[in-house]
Amino acid sequence: MKRDFDFDPVRVAYFEANGWRAYYDRKWLRLLRLIIGLCQEQFRIPFPVSLVAAYYVTRAAAAWAPIEHDDRVVEAYYERFYRLARRYSGLRFDPAQVAALEFRYNEVHRRLVGQDDKTEFVEAMVALHSAIFGLVPEQAHPSAEWRVQANNTVDLITSGKSTDVEGDWQKLEELLRRCYRSIREALTQQRVMTHPT
Repeated sequence: MKRDFDFDPVRVAYFEANGWRAYYDRKWLRLLRLIIGLCQEQFRIPFPVSLVAAYYVTRAAAAWAPIEHDDRVVEAYYERFYRLARRYSGLRFDPAQVAALEFRYNEVHRRLVGQDDKTEFVEAMVALHSAIFGLVPEQAHPSAEWRVQANNTVDLITSGKSTDVEGDWQKLEELLRRCYRSIREALTQQRVMTHPT
């Protein structure tokens, strides 16, 4: 990395959890505003470039939402977003690779909704977190597990099976906080090992 990468797990989880809610409510303008905040908070993308980055993510989400969609369009928007994220974050991932992994995450999540065995989903998240943050799979595994639990919670809400929708949205945000704390701890450990004092 060109510089130390850091973020606030609480703030990132807030923007992401509420972004998920806006996505499932099909509130695209609200989603755009939340993703602008997420871009600034997680990848240090400054305004007004964060508006462009958020536009790419929102277009990817809107393109993905229909069951019948063009995979190439979704992935192309993700790649445009990740090019901006790499430029400002200091991370050194391959935007095309990460875009493909982000698309895989979406595909696996949708396909495994309602199934008990989420092993493939966890593996997809391990691959995505490893690629974005430069972690080895063992370091990325805990965050992947928390992320999949968050997705399971949103599935409970969107399927109409939740008996406490507001409580489950709060639970989802807490699971995302744990996910991002895990990533931040792994990055901190990595820096200590690479540059011991």
